[in-house]
Amino acid sequence: MEASCLELALEGERLCKAGDFKGGTAFFEAAVQVGTEDLKTLSAIYSQLGNAYFYLKEYGKALEYHRHDLTLARTIGDRIGEGKASGNLGNTLKVLGRFDEAVVCCQRHLDISQEQSDKVGEARALYNIGNVFHAKGKQQLWGCTQEPGELPSDVRETLQKATGFYEMNLCLVKELGDRAAQGRAYGNLGNTHYLLGNFVEAIKFHRQRLSIAKEFGDKAAERRAYSNLGNALIFLGQFNTATEYYRKTLQLSRQLRDQVMEAQACYSLGNTYTLLQQYERAIDYHLKHLCIAQELNDRVGEGRACWSLGNAYVSLGNHKQALHYARKHLDISKEIGDRNGELTARMNVEQLMEALGVNESDLSPSSSEFEMQGNTQEVDCFLRNMDRRSRNQLSQPGKRKGYPDSQSSDERPWLDSPVDADDITVQVTPPKLGRDPSDEDCFFDLLSKFQSSRMDDQRCHLDETQNGDDTEGAANTSLNEMIDPAITTSPQTEELFDLIASSQSRRLDDQRVSVGNLPGLRITQNNLGHLVGEGDHQEPSDDFFNMLIKCQSSRIDDQRCSPPEAGPHAPTVPDEDFFSLIQRVQAKRMDEQRVHLPSDDQDSSQSPDQEPPGDFPS
Repeated sequence: MEASCLELALEGERLCKAGDFKGGTAFFEAAVQVGTEDLKTLSAIYSQLGNAYFYLKEYGKALEYHRHDLTLARTIGDRIGEGKASGNLGNTLKVLGRFDEAVVCCQRHLDISQEQSDKVGEARALYNIGNVFHAKGKQQLWGCTQEPGELPSDVRETLQKATGFYEMNLCLVKELGDRAAQGRAYGNLGNTHYLLGNFVEAIKFHRQRLSIAKEFGDKAAERRAYSNLGNALIFLGQFNTATEYYRKTLQLSRQLRDQVMEAQACYSLGNTYTLLQQYERAIDYHLKHLCIAQELNDRVGEGRACWSLGNAYVSLGNHKQALHYARKHLDISKEIGDRNGELTARMNVEQLMEALGVNESDLSPSSSEFEMQGNTQEVDCFLRNMDRRSRNQLSQPGKRKGYPDSQSSDERPWLDSPVDADDITVQVTPPKLGRDPSDEDCFFDLLSKFQSSRMDDQRCHLDETQNGDDTEGAANTSLNEMIDPAITTSPQTEELFDLIASSQSRRLDDQRVSVGNLPGLRITQNNLGHLVGEGDHQEPSDDFFNMLIKCQSSRIDDQRCSPPEAGPHAPTVPDEDFFSLIQRVQAKRMDEQRVHLPSDDQDSSQSPDQEPPGDFPS
């Protein structure tokens, strides 16, 4: 049985390292079913399963197994293992948007690493804390209307914390001589300075990142560095240099056969050539973006491409083609429920129809002359792309199985290291802040028996109706008026409350974690001495209680109303959609590119083709 469990776990690890995470998790789960009495082996399986589910984006299960790993590590007194499990929990919580809890876990990893003189663990913990603050700052920026560099004080403070931890990480990995980790630190410092509006500093760090990526032959990291350099140069007004970097980004994306990144590079090139007023070249790249978006069924990306093509054709004075793409933008915006895009497209369509002197009856899809012209161009573009892809498939060897191109071999944490989550490009919608159903129990439930009084504090007191705030206060008032005060103060009532409290206490005890409930653990005489018995309660330190209190307080926030979700996700549109920001920064320059349609009463201050701002870089 023991050999079978170990063999299953080793096969699961082999599959995960080959990039087959789904197959790997199946073997790991089978190993857990077989079970083992070897506590170190079981801890490693928990860690591996948590990491595998993280890569599969099943974050609820990732949390579950990292919690098991933390529980087991604390039970057997494995301080290094406890630190790594805390770090893995922090990375997973970060992706879920639970930043306060994530910081607490990563700080725990840092404290234990420093206590154990584990320099490698300390460097990882510093990096992970920087990642949490960086992600938190990006989330705070969603929907922010400030111009680049002009940030609210809380956002600036969060991002400056991120740079502080990245700088400490960089100093330590230089001391350790870890060049790959230095590259990651340089890249994230560049990204954070970009968000802060320090574009010159961002360029300095991204050039360092590019140099190390070339040193390791890491094409995916090289592509990211070129793209980030182009983004920063855009805000410095160096458009020609930016196009050179975007072209290199496009070339590497094609080498890596990454259609999503290829589309994003085309989108960036199209917008940059628009800024350079080279509209023919802009149209060429926007058509390429449109073709890939259609192939990948990215309707949001299609809409953005049509919007950009409409603007470019207006600048060339080709109002027929502009109207064709404005109408497509309108149809797509209606389909995906993009209210802002629909209003923008509708205004553009109305103004272009007025300029052309046509009405809706003249624009039947079956009879429209310029509809057919537009579709022909898209078909030609699509055929050119298919022809190029066919040549690439003939000229390039098949891609070997393994990790995705977006992650280099030196950045793959497994058995003995936490997940470096920021090196994975996860194209997902911004996570909701609400709790996952699988997260109902606090991951420190093992220790909640020491805080039973805190649980009592959180229960509802029936005699305090004034604390209801906005939540159905009228209903509470009417109910209290119907209750006889003598009933709530009688001795029998007190006995009833005592009975309820006792019953609730037993129910809470039933929900708490015990070592015997850990999946896959076979308790024998050999390992019994290493486990904390039910009657042998070891009081954690005050620091650990402080960490638990912070985590529990942040869980209260999970019950509050989450902010509005961002718009529909567009994989072929880069997160660093700088074009709408450039429109604010360079409003005068953009206005010069727009055509003034023949309308005497048109308000020249309007920007009907203004698109809502995009997200910021990863």
